[in-house]
Amino acid sequence: MTLPAWIDAVQWTDDGLVPAIAQDARTGRILMFAWMNRVALEQTVATGEAVYFSRSRQRLWHKGEESGHVQRVQEIRLDCDGDVILLQIEQIGGIACHTGRESCFFRRLVDEQWQITDPVLKSPGEIYGEGAHGHE
Repeated sequence: MTLPAWIDAVQWTDDGLVPAIAQDARTGRILMFAWMNRVALEQTVATGEAVYFSRSRQRLWHKGEESGHVQRVQEIRLDCDGDVILLQIEQIGGIACHTGRESCFFRRLVDEQWQITDPVLKSPGEIYGEGAHGHE
């Protein structure tokens, strides 16, 4: 089976993955980072919603499958080296992080200490059910 030329241009890691950054298409804010394999990228293109590969669970992960916070893909970009994917997305529900925050990048280094900069918009218990830890 021959791969389409567009997917063949991606420089995959030795274990068949590529880093993927999700960016809010409207504000430009970086919301999260995850990995994709070929199938995840193909499904993202086919469905218009972000699909990643969970290394911890060794399976595809359709963002929002547990939380409902799906990512509608507006645009897909490949960096100059072909080894990083940028998804410009609409984040449904306004929450990308399993902690209930808008972005996974909610800690800022100030005077050699990590300070939390973003509020929890919805608790993980509300998103995933009591006792759940989230992390889709």
